[in-house]
Amino acid sequence: MRARRPATVSAWAAAAVLVLVPIAQGQASPEVEVSVDRPRITTNLGGKFTFESTIENIGAAPAERLIAHLNVLSLRSGTYVDPEDWSSERTRYLEPVPPGGSVTARWEMQAVNDGVFAIYVAVLSDDAAPVPPVTAPAIRLDVTERRTLNPEGMVPVALGVPLLVGLLAVFVRLRRRG
Repeated sequence: MRARRPATVSAWAAAAVLVLVPIAQGQASPEVEVSVDRPRITTNLGGKFTFESTIENIGAAPAERLIAHLNVLSLRSGTYVDPEDWSSERTRYLEPVPPGGSVTARWEMQAVNDGVFAIYVAVLSDDAAPVPPVTAPAIRLDVTERRTLNPEGMVPVALGVPLLVGLLAVFVRLRRRG
C-alpha cells in the first residue's frame, strides 16, 4: 500500500505552477522569422562555401539583443562532427532590428567531413534562455570525398625525382667511361 502525499504538498505544487507559468509566458520568443538563401549545397571535401541567413522582425516592437548561432550535424550515423572545425565564427550578436526590418548574416564554412549534413541557424534573445530558439529551415549539405590522381600536386614530384636521380646516375656513369 502506497503512502499518500499530504494535501499541503499538492497545494504547494499547484501554487508553484500558477506562479511559474506567468513568468515563463512573460519571456516570449523574439518575433522573428529566419530564412536561408538556398535549400541545398553540394561541395567536395575541403571545399569552402558560403550562404546567407536573413532574420526578419515580424513583431511590432524592435527585436533587440538577438543572437544568431550556426550549427552543423550529420544526417548519417557514425560521422563525428565538430562544428568549430567547419566555421570559425558560429555566433553573431546582432544589432537591433526595427519592426518590419531585417538583417542578413553571411556564413563562411569549409567542409571537413564527407557525407550528408544539415546546416541551420537558430536565433534567440539573450534573455530568453527557457524559450526555444527560432530556427531557419535546414540546408542539406552533400560533401563528396575528393578523389584525384594528383593529390596536392604530388605526381610531378613522385615521378620527377626518381627520373632525375636516374638521369644523374646515367650521366655520372657515362662520364666515368669517357
